[in-house]
Amino acid sequence: MSQTQSELKLLTFDEFIEWYPENSEVRYELHDGVIVEMPKPKGEHSDLAGFLIEELLIAIREMGKRGIWTIPKESIIKPYRDKSGYEPDIIVLNQETIDTETRWKKESVIHNASSLKLIVEVVSTNWQDDYYDKLRDYEAMGIPEYWIVDYAALGGRVFIGSPKVPTIFVCELIDGEYQMTPFRGTNLIVSPTFCQFNLTAQQIFDSVM
Repeated sequence: MSQTQSELKLLTFDEFIEWYPENSEVRYELHDGVIVEMPKPKGEHSDLAGFLIEELLIAIREMGKRGIWTIPKESIIKPYRDKSGYEPDIIVLNQETIDTETRWKKESVIHNASSLKLIVEVVSTNWQDDYYDKLRDYEAMGIPEYWIVDYAALGGRVFIGSPKVPTIFVCELIDGEYQMTPFRGTNLIVSPTFCQFNLTAQQIFDSVM
């Protein structure tokens, strides 16, 4: 007999971390107490994330932040809600405040907004997670900047228009709320944190073409 929703045991964040298989080739996240296997990134998804990492590292060096702002290979974000945990495509860590992260060295867990300069999510088929759940939780944590990179125009029309158009949203935290600014085509990306970032949305999308 299949397990009903009421019988399903909802995990806490700590239970999720304890469960997470060591050296797993599969990425998992915790959504409202339920472990979710994340879709395996397609080649285009991986290419775009790799391209953005390279460009962000260039901007970090140009801003004189090399070794201070870093991009780890893996990390898990613990939002305020105890039954969720996310593994973003890209995060930029602030090494000046990393000592406040008591779980970072052993578990790669980040729970303080002061440790993060930027989170980037490259949109996959589970686009609702990036546009709704993660935006809400990153905002509540006080993370200063969040990018939603929707290169395949998978998001809802309420966000990216009709007909759907590839869009990058730069979400800047202002007075505790994200202000979402869309960038498309030849729009030059304007980042409040990365003033040296000098690419258009199309140049980013072209990295997968």
